[in-house]
Amino acid sequence: MQVSVRELKARLSEYLARAQAGEGVEVTSHRRVVARIVGVPGESDVGIARLLGSGAATWSGGKPVGASLRLSPHGKSVSEMVVEDRG
Repeated sequence: MQVSVRELKARLSEYLARAQAGEGVEVTSHRRVVARIVGVPGESDVGIARLLGSGAATWSGGKPVGASLRLSPHGKSVSEMVVEDRG
């Protein structure tokens, strides 16, 4: 959405709420875009939580696939090496 500087000043709270809700706001001056206002995602909207919420990823509550990954066919697993390093 595009909004002029004058309109933005008159209804700042409304446009900030829209940006926070995920809508991009482009600020124009003399019909040219001079700035963009985008919302900052909350802590629950970042990283894995966003992937889970959007359905792009799923989790059954168990260990992730690949947790038993070994660096070489006959070597130790990463988790075993971490436990050894911790002493």
